[in-house]
Amino acid sequence: MTTSDLTGTEMIVLLVLMAEARGLTNAEIKERGPELRATPSRKKLNELGLIESDTSARPHRHALSDRGWARCNELLGTQPPAGTTPQGKALFTVLAGLGRHLHTSDLRLADVFAPPQDPVVVDEPVPDAAAQLEPAVDIRIVEAYRSLAAKPGAWVSLRRLRPALGDIERDVLDDALRSLYTRPGITLIPEENQKSLTPEDRAAAVSIGGQNKHLIYVETV
Repeated sequence: MTTSDLTGTEMIVLLVLMAEARGLTNAEIKERGPELRATPSRKKLNELGLIESDTSARPHRHALSDRGWARCNELLGTQPPAGTTPQGKALFTVLAGLGRHLHTSDLRLADVFAPPQDPVVVDEPVPDAAAQLEPAVDIRIVEAYRSLAAKPGAWVSLRRLRPALGDIERDVLDDALRSLYTRPGITLIPEENQKSLTPEDRAAAVSIGGQNKHLIYVETV
């Protein structure tokens, strides 16, 4: 792999955003690694399509794009750029080991890195019609997944899942998928090989935490 198009600082910024798996402000990025300067690094990463910056409100937030996740996956097996410090070389050595583990375990970056979860506050159930309908949608998603999975624990694309639940409105199904994403044993991740995505795959994706998810996995019990 080549890293010639990115500086060491730019690569570390991508890795920080990968580890947090959510949008970060400039100050939060600086707390965790190098500063992301507006020029040239942030402008360059935006133009390369590796990060997406929300500048609609201050402070601005920056998150990995799907292409950025794919680039981080490539960095797991690359050599450090010339002039890398000993500490930086150690980081690339650790990343290479992580890459080998993901490969042999058939795992993806999103299986390891996920945004921090807020503490779950358990409230008394509200006996209204909407609350009674939500569990039924969740159960149907799990049942549809199991009917489509080639084997227990296999990944199923949302492109295949949505037609199996075609009678559920898009926004209701998306909300249910986001709810399931927070539960143990259920994972939604982006497709790392972005070149393999079809227009149908992209249209079927659900946005969670500013990232498009294309695949779902339900742990067998």
